[in-house]
Amino acid sequence: MADADSSSSAVRDFFKGANIFITGATGFLGMALIEKILRVCPDAGNIYLLVRPKKGKEIATRVEELTKNPLYEKLIELRGSDVFQKLVAVAGDVGEDDLGLSPADKKLLVDNVNVVFHSAATLDFEATFKATVNINLLGTRRVVQLCKEMSHLKALVHVSSAYVNSNRKGGVEEVVYPAPEDAEKVIGLATSLSEEALDDLTSKMLNDHPNMYTFTKALAEHEVVNAVSQVPSAIIRPSMITCAWKEPVPGWTNSKNGPTGFIMGAAKGVVRRLPISKDLVYDYIPVDIVINELMVAAWHVGSTRPQTTPVYHCTSSTINPFRWVSVEHKLNGYLHKYPLKSAVWYPTLKLLPSLLLFRISAIFVHFIPAYILDTVTRIFGGRPILVRLHTNVSNSLGRLAPFIFSEWRFQNSHTKELQTKLTGSDKETFNLDISNLNWEEYFVNMAQGVRMYLNNEHPRTLPAAKRKDSILMVMNVLVQALVFALIWWIGSIVLGTTMTKSSWIVVVAYILFSFI
Repeated sequence: MADADSSSSAVRDFFKGANIFITGATGFLGMALIEKILRVCPDAGNIYLLVRPKKGKEIATRVEELTKNPLYEKLIELRGSDVFQKLVAVAGDVGEDDLGLSPADKKLLVDNVNVVFHSAATLDFEATFKATVNINLLGTRRVVQLCKEMSHLKALVHVSSAYVNSNRKGGVEEVVYPAPEDAEKVIGLATSLSEEALDDLTSKMLNDHPNMYTFTKALAEHEVVNAVSQVPSAIIRPSMITCAWKEPVPGWTNSKNGPTGFIMGAAKGVVRRLPISKDLVYDYIPVDIVINELMVAAWHVGSTRPQTTPVYHCTSSTINPFRWVSVEHKLNGYLHKYPLKSAVWYPTLKLLPSLLLFRISAIFVHFIPAYILDTVTRIFGGRPILVRLHTNVSNSLGRLAPFIFSEWRFQNSHTKELQTKLTGSDKETFNLDISNLNWEEYFVNMAQGVRMYLNNEHPRTLPAAKRKDSILMVMNVLVQALVFALIWWIGSIVLGTTMTKSSWIVVVAYILFSFI
């Protein structure tokens, strides 16, 4: 494709006047997608948002609350608050037949929508067999069926996951691999058997898949691929989606998954140890890069109508691999350069190489302090939460173990090729290339983003937070000194007071403090 004038934009032209339908609009990805479309494509048509009704809250109210997120501050500054008039809430749920749409809303979508972004899914690894099949597999089937009925559809972009092929070690290609099971069989079992019976079948059904999420998302890809003759489509497979690299502001996030959740817990002084294989490649991808790829893929499919569904890995492992060892020595510095005013203890984070070491260490640095603080909280009439929090963290890390201690290399030649198709201003506006992302700088922005967007602490509170951080440091040293003295005292009683035995006490105490 020949280069064009630097101000031209084929992608923006594609979205001009286009009406868009988004599932998962209130989630991390959906919110960022809405922001980018409204900010960069002001001539786009209406954006229909599938919003699940909640008891006591109208869907229009949910969308209005959505627009209050700091994510949209730059957009409002640039376009004004009237820009949100393009957002049209549609009551529905991917987990219901016909997406739970009323006949009038279904007709509205069928008659008007040009582009569909399907990002709704359950990411809960604890969700039941029935729920996961219903949302991830049947939900995708319902979206595809609606697309088949749309009169003016140009493109369906399905958000999958790079980890749908986590059962394949080593290199994973941008292809749709054979289905792990017959979809009709899976749906039949989910609709006919009890949860107890399904629990007994799950491990056999999964085979080498780590959980129902990857299993059902792999099946969902086939729902999209099988309909390509009627529904022009693309599949985007992001890896772990993390905070914004550049747009609309570095560090923005509303997700507590992955490293942002780690940093959030560590900054509070609550999470102090993590099981990480720091020399392995972990595949993280900034949310703004994923949004760019969604929009570029829609343009490409709508402009070329490929005969087969293209698959794009939106990943970092083969172009700019990240290893925790590259930032390990900086983590505690980030926590104290951008401390939280709401911290409950002095932040200290150590990375441990196995789940076993984490669980042993957690007894000393997570659970014992949690029981003590929860008891104090209960005495003063508060709501104890720390023991439950650490129990949940420990259970979650157990479920995540297959991902924490494994490495994948997701090939992304299709994404690289898609980048070459961009011309004019699109090369920068919809950039897909993360080869020059500096991971250390990115984590600095992440630490600030976690502070501001997940903990709601404005930069102006930083001086007060630093003063509290200094106080907590002194308290932490005093507690360590008291524990050391206690060990010395107990050791002196048990072992006697000779220099040799006392030296052993020092060694034991040193090892204990180093370990925990």
